[in-house]
Amino acid sequence: MVTYDDVADAARRLDGIAHRTPVLTSRMLDERLGARVFLKGENLQRGGAFKFRGAMNALQKLPDDVRKRGVIAYSSGNHAQAIALAGRLLGVRVTVVMPSDAPVAKRAATEAYGARVVPYEPASEKREEVAQRLLEGEGFTLIPPFDHPNVIAGQGTAARELFDEVGELDVLLVPCGGGGLLSGTAIAARRLSPSCRVIGVEPEAGDDANRSFRSGALQSVDHPRTIADGARTSSLSELTLGLIRQHVDDMATVSDREVVETMRFLWERMKTVVEPTGALGLALAYCGQRDVKGKRVGAILSGGNVDLAQALEWFRAADQASA
Repeated sequence: MVTYDDVADAARRLDGIAHRTPVLTSRMLDERLGARVFLKGENLQRGGAFKFRGAMNALQKLPDDVRKRGVIAYSSGNHAQAIALAGRLLGVRVTVVMPSDAPVAKRAATEAYGARVVPYEPASEKREEVAQRLLEGEGFTLIPPFDHPNVIAGQGTAARELFDEVGELDVLLVPCGGGGLLSGTAIAARRLSPSCRVIGVEPEAGDDANRSFRSGALQSVDHPRTIADGARTSSLSELTLGLIRQHVDDMATVSDREVVETMRFLWERMKTVVEPTGALGLALAYCGQRDVKGKRVGAILSGGNVDLAQALEWFRAADQASA
């Protein structure tokens, strides 16, 4: 299992390498929710998402002889970019298995960082199996996007910074895909703000973590149809499920419509570009699904890697639907 000591160790390792991202506030947001809200801007992290923390921590901990053989990862985008950037900084050869329908901007950034991208068809292939074939054939080491203790420890450093800057919180809202960020965040919260309620938030169409959290057994969703591509993972892992059930207080879901509404506020009123997955946590409170009145609330804006043309289509469709 992963402990807070692992998170603190990762923070020391990442110091001066990962950005200490800003905490954003908004008078308008506070007034809307009747709360004091602090947004951890991981959309401004290197590589555009919190994923850089876990990827860099995991690569830094590899022995030199393992680094020389290269690593492989699978990802729809943000972990792909993170591992590619970390590999470039450390001189490690990186191969990434990405779905053929991954956002164009995320694939382009992954390749720009120097990684080799191997596409697969998500409707007929499993990314884990594609990666396993390459791993066995070329001697790579696998760095998965969430099912890895060093990745989880690195992700927890974002919450550690948040608590260090703003103090204890009553509620912390966290996007959830495979559960790496949520696990690391909850571990940090238990040590630094013991009374804080940590809530993981998924898209409605990809509610596997919600069902897993409540049943105690891994549940899955095949190819969830949601604009939150970072949360299209089919299931948690045994590792992240165990940590989430131990440290997380509750799970919830939001609709794609609510995600777009929250993105619009962040883009237009706070002048910060956040991708759909990055808006999941805040959407729970912003759209009124969770009453946070009178509380000190944190939310992690997990990433900002978004196709701008696609985002404009989402905003336009939302306008037409409300007309």
